Amino acid sequence: MHALRILHVLLLSVAVHSKGLMFQPLDCADIYNDGSKTSGVYRMYPAGPNSPRYVYCDMDTDGGKWTVFQRRMDGTVNFYRGWDQYKNGFGHAAGEYWLGLDTIYLLTLKKNYELRVDMEDFDGQKAYAFYSSFAISPKVTDPELDGYKLQVTGFKDGGAGDSLTYHSGMKFSTFDRDQDTNCAVSAVGGYWYNECYFSNPNGLYTWGLNSQIGVNWRGWKAFYSVKAIAMKIRPVNL
Repeated sequence: MHALRILHVLLLSVAVHSKGLMFQPLDCADIYNDGSKTSGVYRMYPAGPNSPRYVYCDMDTDGGKWTVFQRRMDGTVNFYRGWDQYKNGFGHAAGEYWLGLDTIYLLTLKKNYELRVDMEDFDGQKAYAFYSSFAISPKVTDPELDGYKLQVTGFKDGGAGDSLTYHSGMKFSTFDRDQDTNCAVSAVGGYWYNECYFSNPNGLYTWGLNSQIGVNWRGWKAFYSVKAIAMKIRPVNL
């Protein structure tokens, strides 16, 4: 009993921003609009009240309200994973993580989103790419059967160049569910590959080395493996 009490206290001490069970935001925009305007880890409920998800909310960049669904920053999390993990999510919202294809689909099913991809190299230089429309298998009742197909349009350059439009219309692939041409294996990641890629944010973290299997955004630094990259969405027409 004493051990359970200690565990309970430790769980309560986890630094997660929350306003209690009555507040069930869909995304970080809901959280921001409710008054929580500090970047950090929050709970959101895209699948309903019984299925909370922890997410990192960027409340600072370009007005905030960004729901981060992918983040690399230090190489501590292995992104060479199978289908089920990319479907359900992995990692930790306070660090490196992938939110999960199911959750991303539920978000884009309920709102229209724009996408921003922020990146940084090992010299501290930063750039981003912006897309005015982002969705996963829109208007599809079974997104997994559809392959969690990517739909992205409306590129605007923030210095990074456009390395995602090329992947629009592609199904998601992992090493154990190839929906392209075995690119998930050769590029060592899970992504919307297209024989194979112009961007590979879920590739092997190689600490700045020039590598065709690294964390690449070719429109910015070709095959240079970046230090940090984050993919984040925000509702349009705020």
